[in-house]
Amino acid sequence: MLNPFLLMAVFYLIVAIVAAVDAALTSFTLLPWFVGLPWLRVHFITLGIFTEAAFGVLPAFVAARRGTATPATRWDIWLTLNAGLVVLLAGIPSVNASLIITGGTLVFIAVTLLILQLRGLGAGHSEGNGSLKFYVAGLVYLLVGILVGTGLWVGWNEALRLGIPKEVHIHANSWGFASLVFAGLLVDLLPALTGAPLASRRTLTTIFWAMTLGALGLVLGPWLSGNLYVTVPGLVLHITATVWLLVMLVRALRRHGLFARAGAWHLVVSYTWILLPVLVAPLIILGVPGIPGADIEATAPQALIYGWMLQFLYAVVPYFTARWLLADGQARLGGNWLSLAAVNLGGVLIWASIFLIDARGPLHAAGYVLFGVSLAAAAWETGAIALTALRRAESDVAQPV
Repeated sequence: MLNPFLLMAVFYLIVAIVAAVDAALTSFTLLPWFVGLPWLRVHFITLGIFTEAAFGVLPAFVAARRGTATPATRWDIWLTLNAGLVVLLAGIPSVNASLIITGGTLVFIAVTLLILQLRGLGAGHSEGNGSLKFYVAGLVYLLVGILVGTGLWVGWNEALRLGIPKEVHIHANSWGFASLVFAGLLVDLLPALTGAPLASRRTLTTIFWAMTLGALGLVLGPWLSGNLYVTVPGLVLHITATVWLLVMLVRALRRHGLFARAGAWHLVVSYTWILLPVLVAPLIILGVPGIPGADIEATAPQALIYGWMLQFLYAVVPYFTARWLLADGQARLGGNWLSLAAVNLGGVLIWASIFLIDARGPLHAAGYVLFGVSLAAAAWETGAIALTALRRAESDVAQPV
C-alpha cells in the first residue's frame, strides 16, 4: 500500500537539495539574499521531510505495537497538513501574515488530528516498552512550536509575553518535537533491526520524563527572557537523558554488527550536532572573549537542523520507505559513506564560518555545497525505492480485471 505521507517526504527531500544549492549560490553572492529564505530552507526539513515522515509512520508503529494492522491513510489529515505546508511555505519568503496564519493554523489542526489518532490507536493497551508517550509529547511540543513560530511573523508573541520568541520556537521544535519523536522511533526501530528492545520499561520511562521535563525547561527558559534557573536544569535533564539513550543505542548497534554500514553511523554521529551547542552555551553565557555569541545563535541552528535532524532522517527515511512502500520486512537503515562524510564536513564548515569571519562567505557556501551533495546521495537512494513502489503500483493497476 502506497503511503502518501512518505511520498511527500521524498518530494521534500528533493526540494531540500534545491534549497541547499540556493544557499550556496547566495553565499557565493551569485544570487541575491531574500527575506525569509533561511527559515524556509530549515522548514523544508522540519515541516517537510521530518513531519511528513512522522505522519506517515507513527500510526503504523503504534498499531504494530498493539499487534493490529496498519491503519488506512487518514486523507483528512494528509490534505490538511499538505495544504497548510503549501500555504505556509508560500507565506514565509514573502512575510505575508495572512498566508502564514492560514498555513500555521492548518498544520496545527493536522497535528492535533494526528495526536487524537495516535491516542485512539493506543487506547486500552499497555505499551510495555512502547513509544506512544514519546510521540504524543513530541507532537504537543510541535503545537507549541507552531503557535510561537507563527507569532514570530505576525507579532502576537507580545500578547503571549514571550521573552525570546525565536529561541522558544527553536527549542520547542528541536529539543521537544524532534528529540522526543526521534527517541520514540529508536524505541520502535531497534527491535526490528536487532530483534531485541532498546531498554527496559523502567529505563525508557525514566528517559521519557527526563527528556520531556528537560524540554519544558528549555522552552520556558527563553519564554521567561532567558531565566537560567529554568534553562540550566532543563538542559542538564535533557542532555543526560539524550546521552543515556545514545549509549544504549551504540551498544545495541555494535552488538549486532550494524556499524559495518553507514546508516548506523548516521544515527549516532547525528547526535554530535545537538550536543555541540551544549558545550558552547556556557562560554556564551560567561561572555568568554573570542566567542561570538550572536553569530553562534544565528548560525548554529542551520548546522543543527542539517547535521542532526537531516542526518538522522538519512538513516530512517529510506528504511521507512522500503518498509511501507515496498512492504520489505528486511528493510535496513539508509545512508551511504558519501552522505555521511558530506553532511558532517558541511556541518564543520558551517561552524568554522562562525569564527573565521574573513572566510565566512566561502566557508558557508562550501558547507551548503556539501549539504547538497549529501542530500543528493540520500535522495537518490530513497527516490529509487519510491520509484520502484510507484512502478509496482502502476503494474498492479494495469493488470486486467
